[in-house]
Amino acid sequence: MRREIGVAVIGMGWMGQVHSRGYRRLFHHYPECPLRPRLVVAADAVGERARQSAELLGFEGWTADWREAVEHPEVEAVSIATPNYLHREIAVAAARAGKHVWLEKPCGRVPEETYEIARAVEEAGVRSTVGLMYRHVPVVEHARELIASGALGEITHYRGYFLADYAADPNGALTWRYKLDGAGLGVLGDIMPHTVDMAQNLLGPIESVLAQKETFIKERPEVPEGMGTGHFVVEGGEMGAVENEDYVGCLVRFASGARGTLENSRVCVGPHVRNAYEVNGTEGALAWDFQRLNELELYRFDGTGERGYKTVYAAPKMGDFERFQPGAGISMGYDDLKVTEAYRFLTSISEGRQKEPGMAEIVSAMRVVEAMDRSCRSGGWEAVGQGVSSERGAGA
Repeated sequence: MRREIGVAVIGMGWMGQVHSRGYRRLFHHYPECPLRPRLVVAADAVGERARQSAELLGFEGWTADWREAVEHPEVEAVSIATPNYLHREIAVAAARAGKHVWLEKPCGRVPEETYEIARAVEEAGVRSTVGLMYRHVPVVEHARELIASGALGEITHYRGYFLADYAADPNGALTWRYKLDGAGLGVLGDIMPHTVDMAQNLLGPIESVLAQKETFIKERPEVPEGMGTGHFVVEGGEMGAVENEDYVGCLVRFASGARGTLENSRVCVGPHVRNAYEVNGTEGALAWDFQRLNELELYRFDGTGERGYKTVYAAPKMGDFERFQPGAGISMGYDDLKVTEAYRFLTSISEGRQKEPGMAEIVSAMRVVEAMDRSCRSGGWEAVGQGVSSERGAGA
């Protein structure tokens, strides 16, 4: 029998609104879900934004204090979509209050904060979901099945990259994203978890890494008083130091024997959100780019002597595609992936059984990130899983 579950969303910027829409759309696409989300409270430090979001998205109430959302007696599950520096405090408090947690990555500013959240979730016995939603793309799920089936032969090469331009303008404001006490790591924490998770989702665990990093834009204009925390340009004004990295490039060794490269940048002029990968095996290859979310490039020997990739379109029977569209060539979008994520979160709760991706998957990714951070400082290969915490604390 279906029952209601009280939900709070903390952080009502773009991502918090995506979470809220995911809950609202859930029954349009997953009518069998045993839990019906009830939007109890929207929370944001900017009270007016919380109020407007509650009115727009159908929450019963709102607050400017996240603690009121976590402590609300009718809230059983909490979505956390705040700036990074608030993740640990809110997530640990929510878990200890017995609330299930849907948390955006990076869970913590540095790996140790992520591990602390994971321990709190495990000790409380609550369920978790982490925003590693690219693994839910239907053609990505199809690619994983092809690799696992041996259709590409033995996998030898992997290239994963997330190249973005959101920080490419030197006049982009010096928000919390560029400071150790606000974001902790730069692209290592902000987007490398996506790249690592995708690689391990497709090929299995990464064993060792050799990484380098760079900050190309070393100063940015300070945020004027009263301005927001998003991406915006400031002309003129006092300059401040960027405290974390713009770029990371890394060689990786997989436990399977495959070799690869992973690369991230937030200042790459040209691509906007080129979150992509390429996989090469002894009998075929495939490639995917988020900017063409519904297409998979596939190459397999077919006996004709012809060489080249063909485009495979997302279609029914690939992942959850048919939950959203009736046939190939009709596109899914980013927000649809968050509906799937909401479904997996709520079914984890209803079944009492953790589904991927939860804290285990983000901890695995952050172990790799931690090894990359060590490698950037040591200049050599570093084994994944050696050492329990980042040597650089937030704000250090």
